Amino acid sequence: MNRRASRIFRRGSRPQAGAHPVDLADGLEHAHGLDRTIRTLSTAVQKVLRPGPLKDALHGVPVGHPAHPPLTDVPMGCWISAGVLDLVPGTHRASQALIGAGLAAAVPTALTGIADWSALHRQQQRVGLVHAASTATATLLYSASFVARARGRDGTGRALGYAGLTALFAGSYLGGHLAFRQAAGASHADQVAHLVPLGWHDLCAESELPDGWPVQRRLGYISLFVLRDGDDIHVLTDRCSHLAGPLHQGRVVGEGDDLCVICPWHGSTFRVADGSVVHGPATGRQPSFESRVLEDGTVQVRPIG
Repeated sequence: MNRRASRIFRRGSRPQAGAHPVDLADGLEHAHGLDRTIRTLSTAVQKVLRPGPLKDALHGVPVGHPAHPPLTDVPMGCWISAGVLDLVPGTHRASQALIGAGLAAAVPTALTGIADWSALHRQQQRVGLVHAASTATATLLYSASFVARARGRDGTGRALGYAGLTALFAGSYLGGHLAFRQAAGASHADQVAHLVPLGWHDLCAESELPDGWPVQRRLGYISLFVLRDGDDIHVLTDRCSHLAGPLHQGRVVGEGDDLCVICPWHGSTFRVADGSVVHGPATGRQPSFESRVLEDGTVQVRPIG
């Protein structure tokens, strides 16, 4: 490669900062100046939001899906619709009703978002903090718009509404960055159905597995959590579905009649028998395997489902 071509390659390999919105969002991932605020806020949230049914509900464990993303559709839909109606004469009462409905829906939306944000990794939390600030700004502007309209100041109310819509779009862009670029809320467990061939596969010798103590084993390039409990051998994918934490380093505990493993990173709890979620922040089931032991002591596994 000649010198001129080398210079062109180096220039082309690094996009100019700020050239696109995604560059700004990428920059937020490395905004270390936000870390002190993040530590203070996330510590406060974790102290208030203790493990239990409420925390699981806010994460979306009962429905098997993060609760925050679908809830955002309600205030966004109401406020965007109000912005459209504000362009049509004689619709000020309908616009005000939509803004009020959006404000009411913003409360559970914010609570579920705060719960999820507190259990993200630091790069995600940096983007999430600015996302939350943008949507909070939108909520304040729409609150002011609602008050102005109630006092008969429709022009001011419309102006505040469109300012709120601008902040809302900025926040929603960052929410999309969190979901689609940083995979917040997506399952991080290996999806073995299309990665592991059908049938039984040799894993290890039964004698290698300590009783009652989880270990890591590999099936090809997939890392597995393996727990021997007497004559039973439980096998799950090792990467936690929440943020890919190593389950084999977690604690094995009893939850009622069930034996469970707690992820060491954020405390997600799974039944070792089938990988189902007992406690969040994870909402996606941990892929599991059937196991059997051959006469020569070889442990074999095959994916379930």
